[in-house]
Formats: sequence, C-alpha cells, structure tokens
Amino acid sequence: MEVLWKHRSFLIGLAGLGAAVAVTWIYVSRRKEKQMRKVGKISQLFLYPIKSCKGIPLQRAECREYGLKNGEFSDRHWLVVKEDKVHVTARQEPRMVLITVTCDRGQITLSAPGMEKLAVPLKLPTSNAIFTCKVHGNDVSGRDCGDEASQWITNFLKNVQTYRLVQFEDRMKRRNPKNEYPLYSENDRVAYPDLSPLLLVSEASLEDLNSKLENKVSIRNFRPNIVVSGCGAFAEDTWKEIQIGESVTLQRVMPCPRSVKIQTVCVFSFLESKDETKSKLPSYRLCDTEDKKVYKSSPLFGQFVRIKKKGMIKVGDPVYEIFY
Repeated sequence: MEVLWKHRSFLIGLAGLGAAVAVTWIYVSRRKEKQMRKVGKISQLFLYPIKSCKGIPLQRAECREYGLKNGEFSDRHWLVVKEDKVHVTARQEPRMVLITVTCDRGQITLSAPGMEKLAVPLKLPTSNAIFTCKVHGNDVSGRDCGDEASQWITNFLKNVQTYRLVQFEDRMKRRNPKNEYPLYSENDRVAYPDLSPLLLVSEASLEDLNSKLENKVSIRNFRPNIVVSGCGAFAEDTWKEIQIGESVTLQRVMPCPRSVKIQTVCVFSFLESKDETKSKLPSYRLCDTEDKKVYKSSPLFGQFVRIKKKGMIKVGDPVYEIFY
C-alpha cells in the first residue's frame, strides 16, 4: 500500500490518460458512423446479355460482383468479335441493337427482324475453342459459341467479314479497367462491360436532356443497368456511395464518357435521329474540371459504379445516399 501511495500521482495520471483515450475513441467512432439520406428509388432495371444487343427489362435482379444476374443470364457475358478477336459494338454495327436474347431451358435464343430464331446452349461444349479477345485493347477470354451462331450474326449484320459470338465463363480471367482509366483500382474486375459492372442513370437527367431536344430520346439509348427516379437532374454525379434497399452498397467510380454515335441510334426502330442530339449532349455535359485531360471531348452521362456489398435489388427499392 505504501508503494501505491508513493506513486498515486502517476496512477491518477495513467487513469486520466486512459479515460481520455476512451472518450476520443468513442468520439471518432461516432463521427465515422454511417448515416443515410433517401435520394430516390429504383424505377427500372436492365440486363444486357450480349454486349451492344437489346437489353432485358427486369423487376428484380441479383447484384453480384460482376454486375446483374437474373436466372441464367449475367450482364454482358456474351460478346461479338471480328476474325481478329477484337470486340464489335453498335458503334461499328448499329444493327446490333435489334438483336433480342431470351433464355429458357438451358439455352439462349437469338432473334432479329427478318431472321429465323437460333438457339445456343448456355453450357457450351468444352471442345469449343477459348479465344483471347480484345475489349478496348485489353485481353479477356471467351469460349466460342459455334459456327451456327457465327453465321447467324454475320448474316444479320450483312458484313463481308465473319463475326463470332463468344461467352465468358466465371472461372475465366477478368479484365482490369484500371488499364483504361486510373480511377479504378487493382481489385476492380469486369468481363465484357466497357468499364464498371454497373451503370446508373437518373430519370431526371434524361428529362433534363429531353427538355433541350425537339426529338426526345429514350433511357434505353444510354443502356443503363439501374435507373433512379425521385431525385434532381444529375444528382447521381454527387453520390459517392449509395445503398439500395436493405443492404446492397454501390460506390461511384467515374462518369460515363459517351460515344455520340450510340446515343443517336433509336433502339426500337433503328432510325438515325437528327444531329440535334449530337450537338446538345456535348454542349452542356463536357468535363470542365481538372479531369478534362481524362475525358477530353466526350460528353458525360450516367455514373459507373462498383459493387461493395452484394444482394438482391428490385424495382421500387429505395435508394439512400451514404455519408459519414
């Protein structure tokens, strides 16, 4: 007891320090506690089985690390390539947007105006070749879907060169979009999407664009996966992180640089719209910050997001902005 009494000042100081550390820890923890504010709700969901072909509207989907999944379909897990295995999109072949894909009983079915339907097995024979394909200059694998699918797509697109259809399988190596844009990380991986596993757009942003156009455009022209209603125009530009429903968490990576050619193709009637859209979109959606060197003259519309927490999402789910 005498020793403790002699060192009472030291012990009191130590206790005080411990209390101060505890109070500081509680304060910091509370400051970092997640807070949420409702900013809208999901109004539409779309999944695109074949890159650049027609999207499928959904009521619900599983949000996985590589994008949306519904039944046997995963977003952008099929790809059209040229003979040199470089990917082909509606930028080069606008008629691709008229190809519809459905799935039933272990096979996908391709259909398009003036063409007989073609069924392709979901599970391809292991004897089918695996190609190393190029998507925006980066290597990604794909298993060949066979000669019938190749001939069907080549005939519909009326091209002199042969096109082939390939399928991505989950065990194949994914692309790293960091090779294209430094805003991505080493952990970001995608199959055949341009950059991110998901693209998010708000209805208000489309309405803002259409208010400047005589000939209105559809949300489908911008090929989003998730459409949000109930927010202001381009509010999605400011959401660093959002939660959908009870658990799914998404993080904004970068705005989507647009090819004006894609936006002027009518998805349903395959008519080229007037040059109005070509002039209006770039005129008010060009990057005017220090990131201009990244986006150059591309108009920006919609946000690429990464998936931080997986789960189910559905039309009508609330969307919350997360902040700390």
